Amino acid sequence: MGRTSRKRSTLANRAIVASAALILGGGGLIAVNVYASAGEGASGSPPGRTWNTGTQMSTIDCPDVGNELPDVPDEARWEVDRELAAMDTQITDAYQQFADRKDEISRDPNLAENAVLGPLKAKRTASIDRIATAVERNADRPQGLDGLAPCSLRADDNNHDGGGYGAGDGQGQDAGQDAGQGNDQGADQGQGGDQGADQGQGDDQGQGQDGGQDGDNGQEQQGNGPEASDFVDIQSVQPNADRPRQRRGASRGTFTTDCGRNENGKFNPDNVIVAPGVSNGAHHMHDYVGNQANDAFASDDDLANGDTSCRNQGDKSTYYWPVLRLQNGTAENDAEADGGGKDQNIGEIQTPSQVTLKFVGNPTGKVTAMPRFLRIITGDAKAFTNGDANANASWSCTGFENRQLKDKYPICPDGSQVVRSFAFQSCWDGQNTDSANHRTHVAFAQDNGRCPNGFRAIPQLVQRVVYDVPPGPGFAVDSFPEQLHKPVTDHGDFINVFDDNLMKKVVSCINGGRKCR
Repeated sequence: MGRTSRKRSTLANRAIVASAALILGGGGLIAVNVYASAGEGASGSPPGRTWNTGTQMSTIDCPDVGNELPDVPDEARWEVDRELAAMDTQITDAYQQFADRKDEISRDPNLAENAVLGPLKAKRTASIDRIATAVERNADRPQGLDGLAPCSLRADDNNHDGGGYGAGDGQGQDAGQDAGQGNDQGADQGQGGDQGADQGQGDDQGQGQDGGQDGDNGQEQQGNGPEASDFVDIQSVQPNADRPRQRRGASRGTFTTDCGRNENGKFNPDNVIVAPGVSNGAHHMHDYVGNQANDAFASDDDLANGDTSCRNQGDKSTYYWPVLRLQNGTAENDAEADGGGKDQNIGEIQTPSQVTLKFVGNPTGKVTAMPRFLRIITGDAKAFTNGDANANASWSCTGFENRQLKDKYPICPDGSQVVRSFAFQSCWDGQNTDSANHRTHVAFAQDNGRCPNGFRAIPQLVQRVVYDVPPGPGFAVDSFPEQLHKPVTDHGDFINVFDDNLMKKVVSCINGGRKCR
């Protein structure tokens, strides 16, 4: 397939009507520690690109309050989610102010506290108080949240160690290994340091990209990342992905659902799981396949009655992930809209050349049906600032998929395409279709392949998305602005809307060892 973008009508319509309450104004973008400097200033013309390898601060780091809320009464869930979405907007706004005043802040560090971090803390404190009050109406008031209000400035880790994100702290890259139980995508990503160490060509890659793109379209790249050091030649990565060992009694079958590649161009910057009822709750654009009724305001009934792009009409599930863009200066229909240019997501949206959605079994036993409307988020959209505890990104190239990257984008050789894959959580608590932090109702299998106590094995979604993009460092996934388009922030979302008969078939095929579609 070609690399051009497809229909944009849905994107334009959804993005333009985003709620004014969450609109982030335009303005100059950050040009500190990023190889692509900045968006439109007041004059509307993009400034020149900046390459800065110093130790200046590059982003805003805030504790993730949502991750600290494992228990929220159902009656308070909507209000809490709304406040959490408002806090994301507060960070986005503060990041924009920081970017606009970066030169002043570099000369007067106190300005960051007085003009950016102090006001942000005050807004976060008020939101946290509203969250605690909403919970307190129906349960005990949560304690310890006030300590999550302060934020800080931080540098891009790639400029301070040779190993990329997480490589210098000994944490390893084990989230991919955890995610890999029971599927072909499992990989011990403990080689993050080795993968990131070979950065000698970083500046050359960045300059090559600059020249090539400027020459192609006469425009300088805009945006706030990624850096050249966020890319690595896949051929320099050692094989690190092993198939999990199947044990006696394993459920070895598969069920593959064909829902297309988003050829019809369904996009929006919402996230109905994390921020229901909030336009632009994601602050980045999503690709959607499957259910066509999905936006921030979609109820379970809306999804049940919606159309689907899946070939089997019994699958009305929704599958979505951040779009991948070429950083080539091309302006999409969302260049002036929320989720797009207003949230510093710039460039040509790429339609995947291939999307595979496969449900697999458990290496130790049978699987049980997942409940209808079960929601699963895998990966962490804020992993650059949160750390990699919940990260589950997996990047590779066709022909090299035994080499998986978590915190780097791959540079693929000629004839090879970029692959991003997700192995979703495969264990369910048996009771809830969602949880307050959207994580604790599901879990990854343990190292031995078994589910944690109190959880049961369900069909595991393994998602593989392939892109035909030019070789070299010239692409990135959409992200929250302060996450700087880091590859570790990649993530996927799924809502199960299989009808009962089709879900029974899925379970039967997997437990019976058959390959079904």
